[in-house]
Amino acid sequence: MAFDSKKFLIRTGSAAVFVVVLLGCIFWNYYSFSLLFFVVSMWGLHEFYKLMEINGNKPQRFVGFAVGGLGYLFTFITTTHSQIVYQYFENPHNTFYALLHHLPELMIAAMILLCFLSPLIELFRNKEKPFENLSITFFGIAYVVLPMVLLNMISTTSHSNITFSVTYYKPTFILSIFLLIWSNDTFAYLCGSFIGKNKMFERISPGKTWEGTIGGGILTIAVSFLIWKLFGLLQLQDWIIISVIVVIFGTLGDLVESMLKRSVDVKDSGKIMPGHGGILDRFDSLIMVAPFVFLYLILK
Repeated sequence: MAFDSKKFLIRTGSAAVFVVVLLGCIFWNYYSFSLLFFVVSMWGLHEFYKLMEINGNKPQRFVGFAVGGLGYLFTFITTTHSQIVYQYFENPHNTFYALLHHLPELMIAAMILLCFLSPLIELFRNKEKPFENLSITFFGIAYVVLPMVLLNMISTTSHSNITFSVTYYKPTFILSIFLLIWSNDTFAYLCGSFIGKNKMFERISPGKTWEGTIGGGILTIAVSFLIWKLFGLLQLQDWIIISVIVVIFGTLGDLVESMLKRSVDVKDSGKIMPGHGGILDRFDSLIMVAPFVFLYLILK
């Protein structure tokens, strides 16, 4: 295959913009980080619903975006709640103070209400496959939005106790997760290109090999040593375990997203990044990694 310089430049430029925006939002502050991944979660949910509609399903987009958005914002509000309420609305008699003070409870009530109204909405929509539509609506939230919610919680955990607060926000920890994911993807691709022979999951991803996956995994674990030396934050054994989580579930996340695209016969989940596809294409590994890193951190 001849080298396509135009395509290469497009992919390189698109990747550079992606990395700059990602790192800029992570390191600016917690608020820019939260805003970025709120956009990622909502756009990813849009891509998921759009893919599902190819096969004739009709998910309840409004309910999905409302419940998913409220769930993400609930995490943000509870993380920053005290700081915002007491810093900007110190007077208890202020109308906004009362509203903000009870906002988390109001958000939970709205999510519960929407969840139980959704089957009634489906009843009157008169669409085919009503329960498939409901299942897709809520699975989209679990598959796309929940991992971003858990990533937000990971970014604000104290790591020494189960406490989530904006004061604990550590951008280097989030950067480390991405470095491990990028290392796994890159090294698995390089090892697979040079020594890959045995197909890992040919039915879903013909290019993925066992040699690439194992080689990428070993080198990713090596990167965890460098992260420990550079940033600390956790003990060495913690970083090794997190790197193993990244290798296993990052690879599986890529396979799940490939399965999703194959089920509707498309190459990319979207076109938001020229040459790289959509949000689900770029964050497929993170979608599976974030929940298991979160579970490890709260259970260790």
